[in-house]
Amino acid sequence: MIKGGEFLIKDQEAKDIFTPEEFGEDQLMMASATKEFVEKELDPYREQFEKKDYKLTEDCMKKAGELGLLGISVPAEYGGMGMPFNTSVLICDKISGANGSFSTAFGAHTGIGTLPILLYGNNTQRTKYLPKLSSGKWMGCYCLTEPGAGSDANSGKTKAVLTKDGKHYLITGQKMWISNAGFADIFIVFARIEDDKNITGFILEKGTEGITLGNEESKLGLNSSSTRQVFFTQAKVPAENLLGGRGNGFKIAMNALNVGRIKLSAGVLDACRRVISLSTKYANERIQFGIPISKFGAIKHKLADMSVRTFAVESATYRSGSDIEKNILRLEAEGLDHQQAHLKGIEEYAIECSIVKVLGSETVQFCSDEGIQIYGGMGYSADAPMEAAYRDARIASIYEGTNEINRMLLVGMILKKAMKGELDIMTPAMKVADELMSIPSFDKPNYTILFALEKEYIKKLKKVILMCAGKAAQHFAMTIEREQEVMMKLADMVIEVYTAESTILRAEKLATKNGEQIAEHQITMSKLFLYQAIKNCNQSGEEVILSFAKGDEQRMLLMGLKRFTKGYTINPKEMRRKIASKIIEENKYCF
Repeated sequence: MIKGGEFLIKDQEAKDIFTPEEFGEDQLMMASATKEFVEKELDPYREQFEKKDYKLTEDCMKKAGELGLLGISVPAEYGGMGMPFNTSVLICDKISGANGSFSTAFGAHTGIGTLPILLYGNNTQRTKYLPKLSSGKWMGCYCLTEPGAGSDANSGKTKAVLTKDGKHYLITGQKMWISNAGFADIFIVFARIEDDKNITGFILEKGTEGITLGNEESKLGLNSSSTRQVFFTQAKVPAENLLGGRGNGFKIAMNALNVGRIKLSAGVLDACRRVISLSTKYANERIQFGIPISKFGAIKHKLADMSVRTFAVESATYRSGSDIEKNILRLEAEGLDHQQAHLKGIEEYAIECSIVKVLGSETVQFCSDEGIQIYGGMGYSADAPMEAAYRDARIASIYEGTNEINRMLLVGMILKKAMKGELDIMTPAMKVADELMSIPSFDKPNYTILFALEKEYIKKLKKVILMCAGKAAQHFAMTIEREQEVMMKLADMVIEVYTAESTILRAEKLATKNGEQIAEHQITMSKLFLYQAIKNCNQSGEEVILSFAKGDEQRMLLMGLKRFTKGYTINPKEMRRKIASKIIEENKYCF
């Protein structure tokens, strides 16, 4: 088991990672029950969900609660199912294909609406609120964002003033973009006490005097997801409803968002699969020039790329989810209680959570955009399913921290871990620097073993990151976090490498278990993703180098970049056609 971010300097074997094909009987039963719920309670009302029917969303959420789907992560002692972390990721996955409105309500309630109490609440708070939240009797929402405090979450102006008798706090302020606000019974609210450096979390109940709601927001998508402003005018909350200790609100917010990020990545997967399947069916049925458009190379190219990226997101998400789960179990075995084990277990992999959030959100946007293109003019019509999918997908790269923020966060966390000695990046970075000064070997290793060549390229891409990040950190020193363009490009390389490695290891594991012939399409998809990752890393690496290096240093670094990224040759056209042919034959996403 490797630590968070350590994938950059340590290679994992296929046997050491988790793939979604390895879920056990209990997990698959839960997934099947979730799928049945989607097909029975959500799919028949797809058109109604597009008509701002907030009551429909609330009613469906309560039905999900009755089935236990809202309490997957909540321990049995608080009325939940107490299932492992990666199982909760799986349920988010299976919920996502329904529609954006419901999956957003589900994610907001089970994630940021419940987890702050589960992870930071005292026993009294957990006993009082978690059974109601996990059963769906009460709904939760999370009040962090303000008109002047979005990505800069700790700059919120909402105030909490302790009454003279010390028994209550009076909260005054404004929150916006609050999912589930229209039917929430519990409000997790963040406010600043006096002139504290950091905000503090509070639990407020519906009906508290001083809470008023704005009108439902008119949005681009998520039409039946309740989204309102919440106003607090000296809202009186009992002092015992302070959550997690004074000044710990920013920590609560960030750790809740870490979970939200990986859950969001899972929460787009079935949406991607559904878009691919719908696009495939349409392409098989749509006749142009006397043949189905699925026979055209341009359409095959799109279907293949959509599928490769979806397979890659799935591989990276469940790999990181399993790492979190293993870490939680390890910490519990060492004697930490449920709360602390979960907090530390998730926090360790905050880098990976940001990686898969960016990856998943941009993939669902890519798939829905390509889906509209495959549908052509009909894709632009509200009568076809792609229009709603496209609108709903757009928010994914904004909430749970914008993708720009997540890119900078993940690189910042890597650099901070390096400075603290938690991640030894400098030693391998220095080795790369030495390697650049040496004469390259012209020996041709035997790459007949499956993925031997691809793994060598993964190692080379890690060297590219170490080379670029090391030199950039050396050049910009303490000001590097202000160089946002550089940070973003470094993040792009990190995301590509983690995802490519995850995809290759998954395909290798499947090939080892089932044979290369049965896993041939997964093998092909992983090679295609790596091929594109190399191209992307080359471009991002060049931009990083050109941002600071000059003269001989620039020439040396660009030569090193070329050395580490050249030579991986496949036939992408034929590989795409192979993948697309399988999807077209099955008439759906089938991986």
